[in-house]
Amino acid sequence: MNCSSMNVTMHENLNLLQLIIYIPIVFFGVIFNVIAFLVFCCKLKKWTETRVYMINLVIADCFLLFTLPFIVHFHRTEHPIDELCYVIQTIYFTNMPVSIYIITLIAVDRFIAIKYPLKAKSFRSPLKAAVSCGFLWIIIIIYAYFNPRFSEEKEKKCFQKTSGEPAVTTLVSGIWGFFIPLIILTFCSVQVIQCLKMKKNMSPPEETSIQKALWIVSMNLSVFIICFLPFNVGLLVRYAMDAAGAACSLRQNASLFIRVAAWVANCNCCLDTLCYYFVAKEFQEASSLLPPFKSLKSRSNQSQTITTNALSDHRKMHDTGADPQLI
Repeated sequence: MNCSSMNVTMHENLNLLQLIIYIPIVFFGVIFNVIAFLVFCCKLKKWTETRVYMINLVIADCFLLFTLPFIVHFHRTEHPIDELCYVIQTIYFTNMPVSIYIITLIAVDRFIAIKYPLKAKSFRSPLKAAVSCGFLWIIIIIYAYFNPRFSEEKEKKCFQKTSGEPAVTTLVSGIWGFFIPLIILTFCSVQVIQCLKMKKNMSPPEETSIQKALWIVSMNLSVFIICFLPFNVGLLVRYAMDAAGAACSLRQNASLFIRVAAWVANCNCCLDTLCYYFVAKEFQEASSLLPPFKSLKSRSNQSQTITTNALSDHRKMHDTGADPQLI
C-alpha cells in the first residue's frame, strides 16, 4: 500500500529548507576537502596510516558532496526512478558507509597505536591501510550496486519511499553499515581515553597535550553519533513501521524525520576534515608521553649515551696508548 504525498505547502517548505542547508554544506565541504586532499597528497612527505585513511575519507566525502545537488533537484521535481537516479543513489549509498567505516578504521588504528605501541608495527603499515581501504571500497560498491534502496518495482519517485513494503536492505545496511561500526568506534575511543587518562605526574605542557588528545577523541565520537545515529535510527523505525503495517500518517512522519536527519548526516562531509586534520600531530605528541613510548625513548637515549661514551673512551685510550684490556 502506497501512502499519499504530504501537502504541497509542506513539501515546498522542506525543499526550500533543504536547499538553504545544502548550499553551505556543498560550498564549505568542497573547500575543506580540497584543502585536506592537497595537504595529505602533496604537502606531506612520509606515507603513514593516517594519511592513507584521510585521503580515502576525503574521496568518499567528495563523492557524497557531488550527489547533494542532484538530490535537491530530485526532491524539487519529484524525479522518477531512471538511470540517473540509480547512478546517484549508488554513489550516495556507497560513500556514506565508506566514510563510516574509514572513521572506524582510523579509531581502530589509533587504538592499536596507543594501547599496544610495542606490537603496533606488526599490525600497522601504510600498505595494510591501503589494502583495507581498497577491500572496503570493493565490498560496499558491489553491495550498493546490486541492492538499490529505490527501485522501479517498489517506488515511483527517486530518493522518496512511499510504499509500505519493508525493505530488508535497510535493516541489513543499518546493522552492518552503522551500528556495528558504532560499537567498534565507541569501544576503541573509550579504551584510548582510559589509556590517556592513566598518565600521572605530568608537567603543564604534557597535560596540555593529553587534554588536546582527549578532546579530539571525544569530539570525533560525538560528531559521529550526532551525525549518523538519528538517520540510521529513523531508517530502522521506518522499517519496523512497514513490517508492522503502521498507518500512513506514522510512516509519513518517519519519512519526514529521515529526510531531516539526512541533512544532519551529510554535514559530516564538512566536519570530517576539521575533526581528523589534527589527529596525527596531537596523537603523536600525546602518545609519546605514555609510559611505553617514554621507555622506548629513554632506552634509545641511554643507548646513544653509552655509545657516545664508549667512543670517547676509545679515543682517549688511543691517544694515551693505553691497553684497553687493562683499563
